[in-house]
Amino acid sequence: MPEFTSVINKDEIQRQVSRVAATISKDYQGRELVLIGVLKGAFLFLADLARQLKLEKVKIDFLQASSYGADIVSSETIVLKKDIDIDIHGKDVLVVEDIVDTGLTLAHLINHLAGFGPKSIKVCTMIDKSERRQAAIDVDYACLTVEKGFLVGYGLDYAENYRNLPEIYHMKL
Repeated sequence: MPEFTSVINKDEIQRQVSRVAATISKDYQGRELVLIGVLKGAFLFLADLARQLKLEKVKIDFLQASSYGADIVSSETIVLKKDIDIDIHGKDVLVVEDIVDTGLTLAHLINHLAGFGPKSIKVCTMIDKSERRQAAIDVDYACLTVEKGFLVGYGLDYAENYRNLPEIYHMKL
């Protein structure tokens, strides 16, 4: 049975999402923004973030990639499971991630999205966890920085479990 230790409570999550949404709203004022959520982990964060944006034109799409499977370490093999449906050519794109860890998956996705010819691609993540970073990734907007531990809750999972937890926890097996 895993042991959970609270890392980020619900109120702090919402404060940080509001802070980042305000910055994004300022940066993209008067422009159309395409949010691309990385499934499955980012769906809760993207929903909260999108509702707090003060922009007139926001489109939302999703793609899905996998590198973890049922393990707690990345396999470093990235599989694209679902591609975007919206035409992003000439558009400002914000990739929304739950967590940026090694950066390998995100680097793969940014390279893939760049092939569609967007005007810009930036990255927004709930958690920037750079301790194991292997790819040179610029995180433009981060709600929180966490150094260590395997995290679950608020969309983050372990073998598809615990996404539904309302807070973010360190999970010890």
